[in-house]
Formats: sequence, structure tokens, C-alpha cells
Amino acid sequence: MTQTPRIDAHHHLWRYDPAAFGWIDPASAIARDYDIDALAGALATRKIAGTIAVQARQVPDETRMLLDAGAGCAAICGVVGWIDLRAPDIVERLLADAAPLLVGYRHVVQDEPDADFLLGDAFVRGVRAVAAQGLRYDLLVDHRQLATVPAFLDRVGAGRFVLDHAAKPAIAAGGWQPWAERVAAVAACPGVMCKVSGLVTEADHARWTADDLERYLDHVFASFGPERLMWGSDWPVCLLAADYGTVHDVIASYVARHCPAAADGIFGGHALAFYGVDPR
Repeated sequence: MTQTPRIDAHHHLWRYDPAAFGWIDPASAIARDYDIDALAGALATRKIAGTIAVQARQVPDETRMLLDAGAGCAAICGVVGWIDLRAPDIVERLLADAAPLLVGYRHVVQDEPDADFLLGDAFVRGVRAVAAQGLRYDLLVDHRQLATVPAFLDRVGAGRFVLDHAAKPAIAAGGWQPWAERVAAVAACPGVMCKVSGLVTEADHARWTADDLERYLDHVFASFGPERLMWGSDWPVCLLAADYGTVHDVIASYVARHCPAAADGIFGGHALAFYGVDPR
């Protein structure tokens, strides 16, 4: 039997510039360059065959940088870029961006002060255009915008959507509601996937344990079901709290205990199918 390739569904690359990455503390462990050589070293620790590279800056050059990185790194089998989804000429911009490795787009909605940002007419129109091109859309929201996701999905209509980082529960503070009920409401929307990623950085960076993640994982797995989940490292952001191997192993241990038959899908098959890519 052929084993499903192991895929990291969510990581970043960057050339660090304090002005361009204002959200990174200049004194932190991730305030430096992370390139394809550093990525290869991380992937080798857990024999990960392929990845989805995801935007970290909201500038058009970000998409081109990731596509160029993919051209020099066979492990990158898909790129989720950034584009101004509210631009009046969004269709023309999407056509100009088109590339074999480009599988979708993301906007950092969590940083938008408007809790109803997803429902803006121009933004909805832009995401509809993304879906019409057969591309995917990654939802990066906090608990405020999470409340509007079902209405957003209803307005956009047909498309392929994935919720990044399980919508970032406030694990360090022990936060539960309204995150829990809002995640369940999103999971009730047909076909929406969820990335089991970014959770260690929502926990206490210095003191977190696997037990701290358990009830959040229980809720996400129960809400979406293992068949709609995919694992992502969120490297190098995860390095604020844990190394690549630890981030992989804490989720692998949970899956082995609760739904071992789903491991191939969560650690590869679901990402490959959702993004419509093959390992290179």
C-alpha cells in the first residue's frame, strides 16, 4: 500500500525587516530570516515531504516571493498568497497573478479593527472572484470576526475555505467562550476545513504543556470531525513556543490516542485534496 505523503499545510518564509514585520518583537527568536534552507532543516526532523507556504505580509510582492521560493524548493507544493481583495479590478489582478504553484489567498482579517470586516461588499466580491478562479481562501480571524464567518460563507457562496489556527483560542488565559460556540457554528457550515495549527503560540510560550491544548483539540475534533482537519506547523512563528518537532509531535500524539485511522488524512491527504496539489 502506498503511504500518503506527509504534508505541512501551513508555514511561512521571510526576510526579516522590522518595518515590514511590525508584529514581530525585534528581541524575539523569530526576528531573523527564514528561508528555504531553514525550512528544509525543519521538515527533515519529521520527514515531511511537502508544504503549503502561506503569506505573512500584506503586500503584492509577498506572493511573488513565495512563488520564487517554491521554484527553488521542491517541498513547496502550493502557495497561499496575498492580493488586495477589495480592489475594483480584482479579476484582472487574479489573472495577472496566476501561476501553477498559486493555490489560494489569505487576508489577515484578525488585524482589522472592524468585527464585520468579512461582510464588506468589496471584500465579499473579491473572495467570490477567488473562488470563481478555482482558488482556495484561508480564513485568519480572531473570536470577533469568527462570529461573522457563517454569514460571510453564506454571502460568498460556493468555494473552498479553511479556518486557520482553529481561529486562535485564548489558551494562555484559559479562554473558552465565545470561541467554542463560534467555532462550532463555523463547523456546521458544509465543507469548511480547519487547520490544526498555531495552537502552541496561543498557549503560554514558556510554560505550556500538551494538557493545556487538550480540551481545545477535543472541541475542534468533535466539531469538524477528523475528516475536515489538516495539520500545519505555523513555522517559524511556532518557534516562539516550541521547535518544529514538538509542534508536530503534540498533534501526532493526540491523533494517535483519539483517531489513529485519520492520521494519513490529517498529516497529508486532506491538505493535498483541499489545495488540489501533488508532492513535487
